[in-house]
Amino acid sequence: MATGELTKRVDESELGYGEALTATGRVSAAKMYEPAAPSGPFNTRQLARLDEALTFASRETGLDFSLYLGELGPDSRVTAEKLHATTADPANAVLIAVSPGERLIEIVTGTAAYVRLPDRGAKLAVASMVASFKEGDLVRGLVNGLVNALRMLSDQAGPAPR
Repeated sequence: MATGELTKRVDESELGYGEALTATGRVSAAKMYEPAAPSGPFNTRQLARLDEALTFASRETGLDFSLYLGELGPDSRVTAEKLHATTADPANAVLIAVSPGERLIEIVTGTAAYVRLPDRGAKLAVASMVASFKEGDLVRGLVNGLVNALRMLSDQAGPAPR
């Protein structure tokens, strides 16, 4: 027997739905792909909207915007700063950390990002998010508030230096 030769012949009557026997004797199978649904408070459309806002803000400013949604713990600022430090380029990064359960928002800017995005701009963005949360629908408030905040932060930082 030659190397690579099939040792078992497949009977076509044993093939399942979506399977076919090729001329070389290999079984080819077509399977349905079921995309995984988002697991969290956001639906696919909301996640896409957040991703689009993050991408736009990052491209427009040249800063690396990212978002964390979850518990921050008793020292929220320290936790947010640790999360910020894990970004690809911390000096050029802006992290928006939101903890709905703790009713906290932290914005952390890196050393280079801070020059273009001082505390005043971050405070305006936080105020915008808080106003959105007060509308009652937490998820919609998060999406709308974050999108508006990203727009504000992007405007404040200005275009990427050339």
